[in-house]
Amino acid sequence: MGKKNAGTGKAGERTYSSRELIRRFLPYLRKYRLLLYLDLFFASLTTVCDIVLPMIMRQLTNSALGNAPALTAEAVIRMALLYVLLRLIDAGAFFYMQSQGHIMGVHIETDMRTDAFSHLQRLSDTYFANTKIGQIMGRITNDLFDVTEFAHHCPEEFFIAGIKLAASFVILCQSSLLLTVLVFACMPVMLVVCTKVNHWLRSAQKAQRFQIGELNAAIEDSLLGQRVVKAFTAEKTEAAKFDEGNQAFRRIKTRWYYAMATFGVTTRLFDGLMYTVVIVAGGLFLVNGRINAGDLVAYILYVSTLIATIRRIVEFAEQFQRGMTGIERFYEIMDAEVDILDKPEARELRVTEGAIDFEDVSFEYPDDHNKVLRHLNLHVRPGENLALVGPSGGGKTTICNLIPRFYDVTAGTIRVDGQDVRDVTLESLRGAIGIVQQDVYLFSGTVRENIAYGRPGATKEEIVEAAKLAGADEFIRMLPRGYDSYIGERGVKLSGGQKQRISIARVFLKNPKLLILDEATSALDNESELLVGRSLVRLARGRTTLTIAHRLTTIQHADRILVLGRQQIEEEGTHEELLARKGLYYRLWNGMTEEEGEEEVS
Repeated sequence: MGKKNAGTGKAGERTYSSRELIRRFLPYLRKYRLLLYLDLFFASLTTVCDIVLPMIMRQLTNSALGNAPALTAEAVIRMALLYVLLRLIDAGAFFYMQSQGHIMGVHIETDMRTDAFSHLQRLSDTYFANTKIGQIMGRITNDLFDVTEFAHHCPEEFFIAGIKLAASFVILCQSSLLLTVLVFACMPVMLVVCTKVNHWLRSAQKAQRFQIGELNAAIEDSLLGQRVVKAFTAEKTEAAKFDEGNQAFRRIKTRWYYAMATFGVTTRLFDGLMYTVVIVAGGLFLVNGRINAGDLVAYILYVSTLIATIRRIVEFAEQFQRGMTGIERFYEIMDAEVDILDKPEARELRVTEGAIDFEDVSFEYPDDHNKVLRHLNLHVRPGENLALVGPSGGGKTTICNLIPRFYDVTAGTIRVDGQDVRDVTLESLRGAIGIVQQDVYLFSGTVRENIAYGRPGATKEEIVEAAKLAGADEFIRMLPRGYDSYIGERGVKLSGGQKQRISIARVFLKNPKLLILDEATSALDNESELLVGRSLVRLARGRTTLTIAHRLTTIQHADRILVLGRQQIEEEGTHEELLARKGLYYRLWNGMTEEEGEEEVS
């Protein structure tokens, strides 16, 4: 339910009712029900003092006014000792609530964050293409911090309020039924008005959370691209963009505080109304002898307790709305539809030879419905090095993305050794494929950790051997701490060629049956391209390989070259055969060599 519009990173696409959010949140709370029940039990103990104190004061007042000899020092001390005992119980109960109650909230927050991260790992490229990382980060960090407080305080505050309201009503009815009815008659009206104001609070809180996500995304984008910013002296432009988002956040948060102030004023007015009822009606009842002085004192204390309880709920309203907003934004992630799934009967992929077949494959991107492939038929022979070239938009990268199921075909079938890729598990399919991309992504950490990503648990010797095969061992050993050198965020401390060779070492360690090289050398200088090219030749040996190439000189020794254009496969053959035909490949080759010649002259 609600998957269609959820989680695209745009505010207001899906509205969740509070009832629905709480219903879906309850399983997380139910998992820790023992902690919850104990928390509520100790919460009930903390209300005893508030309930007993007015009764003690009523007893003291009535004894003093009606039966002075009964009010002895011994009686006062007994009541004082009883109250001290209750205070000690209150202190112990409060300690449990503050410690174990919050720990329960942390457990729930951790479970929800785990579920959110696990779900994000299963989402397709389409989701991440349409959702800002800053928004996602905000949803699984800051938003869930508030859920901790919500999980603890929401049941606790309402449980305490319920006990105080029920106990006060019963005790007050014993003093004056009519006065009690008059006081409590104010509460339904207060509830209706506060509920309406609450909707404003909720809307303002959600807008605030969305904007802070936008602000985080803008900061992340600017900081990660700080070299480009400096290179183009665009500091003022970035500052202006940041200021625009920052001012938008200020305006939204200002609206939030106006909503909070309105909510607070509403409850304070109703507080005054309840006190006015007690003063007027209670005073008249006292004059007419319908209530005694001790009962009126107790009455005022109980009403004060009621109003303090209501004010506590009002103070909790901000926290409540933050928690509900956090839960809502959590479920916007969880309701984002997983496009690529294992079938229930999916089996392990068995790669025996490495043949890949595209059978009448058509594909369009699910978000913009851009048709890229139409009725493509292609057979890649076992162990063949197949190169894909052609103008941008011909579908080269799309073909390679469909094999590991980064996207699913719109129509047709892709088979690996006769097995439909949709009938095998994603883990076994992607485990059989090694990918080297133009845009290398290295994780923040050491060289060793990044190479070992290809096969977790690999030994030091295996990591070194993979680096040697990739031609990376020599420069790695020259780093300050060798394989244990920290490479910075996204490998910022390494050159492009060094990063690419580490990524190749990672694939060597994985040792896949199938290999995809997606313009792996196009962003490198000539020297780095030569070094990386040698590593790729070693990597491709004995594997079925698909190579996407921008520089045609890197694929002239491929077993077969496909030239993709508007009509899908426009030409096919070896480098020499395609040059002899003097078609599209010939024009691309001559255009490239002329450009390279001009570069050499300049």
